Amino acid sequence: MDKVETTPGDLRITIVQSQLHWENKDANLEMFDNLLSGLSEKTDLIVLPEMFSTGFTMNTKALAEPTPGLTMEWMKQKAVEIDAAITGSIIAEEEGKHFNRLLWVNPDGSWEKYDKRHLFTMVGEDQYFTAGTERLVVEYKGWKILPLVCYDLRFPVWARNKNQSDGQPEFDVIIYVANWPEARKQPWKKLLLARAIENQAFVIAANRVGKDRKDITYSGDSAVIDPYGEYIAEGEPGKEQLIHSTISYQTLIDFRKKFPVLNDGDEFGLNRFL
Repeated sequence: MDKVETTPGDLRITIVQSQLHWENKDANLEMFDNLLSGLSEKTDLIVLPEMFSTGFTMNTKALAEPTPGLTMEWMKQKAVEIDAAITGSIIAEEEGKHFNRLLWVNPDGSWEKYDKRHLFTMVGEDQYFTAGTERLVVEYKGWKILPLVCYDLRFPVWARNKNQSDGQPEFDVIIYVANWPEARKQPWKKLLLARAIENQAFVIAANRVGKDRKDITYSGDSAVIDPYGEYIAEGEPGKEQLIHSTISYQTLIDFRKKFPVLNDGDEFGLNRFL
């Protein structure tokens, strides 16, 4: 019998655009408990900001945790309770090194990790953290998802999509989790659009709001963007909120068939950049 190809269904997204309590894991996890308790509709994926349990701090010695650890256990609990995957980054420690580590936790408790590749040297992130060397493409509900972290957004080669040996693009969605300051909101907004257009993929971006202990202001500007570079959903600047959106796989494949731009992409290998 011939194999029947099935198209993945729509993917329901919930972005948590929130403030963060500085270096206070208990307060942050309690806050996210409260925010997620307000979910009034079914979702498939919950996206939290960068370093969602601590804020963007270099205090690795006091705040780093193993993988799995306290925060991952909380993520597993939420994934089971809500019956959705959940992702965001934390400060992780492994073999004496520290990583700005994105965790992806599935509803069944299985998990994957991605370590932030591009460390923000202008605040000394590279002095406290070790850069990751491998991308992660998650397969979830038939979708292929590339999760990245904040400053990675400025480096298009690391996010570049290309056709694989079977002729299919490597990923369908890019996720960015961030602590991206309001002072640089225009590059944030424009680069998100560029990543969607050039990779012919959906982009999901979760950024925090409020002020941190260093008096840096964050306006959020979280968003879901389609492969045409159009906003499907956008957070209200400065407001703590849940942002709901649904992305359509059929829309994606129809666009790729109509305008197969990735067929004309350059051949390259990321290993030469590491």
